[in-house]
Amino acid sequence: MDRKPNIVLIGVDTLRADHLSCYGYRHPTSPSIDALAAEGALGERLFCPAIPTHPSFTTLYTGQHPITHGIVSHGGKAQLSRETPVLPEVLMQAGYTTCAVDNLWRARSWFGRGYEFYIDPSVRRGLLIDVSCEEINSRAIPWLRSHTDEPFFLFLHYWDPHYPLHPPAAYRDLFYRGNPFDPGNHSLEEWWQHPLGAMAKDTWLRRPQGLVTDADYVVAMYDQEIRYLDDSLAALLGTLDELKLAEDTLVMLVADHGTSLTEQGIFFEHHGLYDCTIHVPLVARWPGRVPGGTRVPAMLHMSDVAPTILEAAGIEVPEEMEGRSAWKLFTGESTEGGHDRVISVECTWQAKWSLRNERYKLIVSRDTGLRGGPPREIYDLQADPGEKTNLIETRPDVAERLEDELESWISRRLQELGRHADPLREQGISLRHLAPA
Repeated sequence: MDRKPNIVLIGVDTLRADHLSCYGYRHPTSPSIDALAAEGALGERLFCPAIPTHPSFTTLYTGQHPITHGIVSHGGKAQLSRETPVLPEVLMQAGYTTCAVDNLWRARSWFGRGYEFYIDPSVRRGLLIDVSCEEINSRAIPWLRSHTDEPFFLFLHYWDPHYPLHPPAAYRDLFYRGNPFDPGNHSLEEWWQHPLGAMAKDTWLRRPQGLVTDADYVVAMYDQEIRYLDDSLAALLGTLDELKLAEDTLVMLVADHGTSLTEQGIFFEHHGLYDCTIHVPLVARWPGRVPGGTRVPAMLHMSDVAPTILEAAGIEVPEEMEGRSAWKLFTGESTEGGHDRVISVECTWQAKWSLRNERYKLIVSRDTGLRGGPPREIYDLQADPGEKTNLIETRPDVAERLEDELESWISRRLQELGRHADPLREQGISLRHLAPA
């Protein structure tokens, strides 16, 4: 390899895998992402060890489980150690020109580490999440054009399809047939009791024609946002082709988390450690190195992404990174790899741990928070992939075995790290202040 590959890492906020056509979704939401996967590799089972954005992207950058890097909540007072290696710094030290088009540094400073260029279109906006994919492209594409002669790492954080959903008018007839204002449709009534639902009822779901009442219409809006994003990705990828950079560039697409679209009674939010929220897409393309049409069935963790990128670039992976490179799975050099379980955390509206293996998902609560719900859940993922039937009463034996495995792992890791307190108990629910008094 005479020159290091360019690297474009695309992080899409709130993009669940099963709403992309290349993952089998019924609507054509993602032709550009589908084409990217067809030209390279698709990771069928990438799971997030942490939700939502801050802990998940910290894991993306550090290659560490959240119990190690210590960031488990959105916001909060915990800080990432300055000694912890992060992907942009490692790449910069290896000679890459580094650039992010993002805004997370405004909330957590370590998201700016290692970047020579940090472009934040949200400074023009009152709301961080209100930056469109077209605005991201309007900053990223000119930067690409001016840095074609040096190896670069470009991280792009797209916010579509994050809540609130505002697909452009040109997309609003896609994926829905019906009357969104039907007064006889009560599918959103439960959501109105939630703070975000009450806010939506008075803002973006209140139209001149009336109040949106159909949950399927909101799901269609989510899908429309994906298609809008997908069209913008086509423009970005087309620029790589135009600049004759595609052959020398590793493009990787991931998401920080998915979202629940009414599953388990959670409406259009990214909390709940169910697969709709922790299963996210992973697509990688590098012509000549990643065979087109490759599918990787192994269970992967978000912590594997940074080591995978570093191995692809021929850079030594820091020993502090706990993830395992999946690069040889993508290139076809190996069929062995991945994990037999993923342990995940959330500390948002509620504080919970989960352990997911090939057969079962166990979820245990530290604080049921605003939503409440059962303190312990277990699902047979083979018989019940939608996680609709809690087997805690009928399979206590499996629940006890998995809970022992989970709690032993937590205790062991805390001991190895020289800590004592469960970080979920220590940091507390981060969105509690949004709950009604």
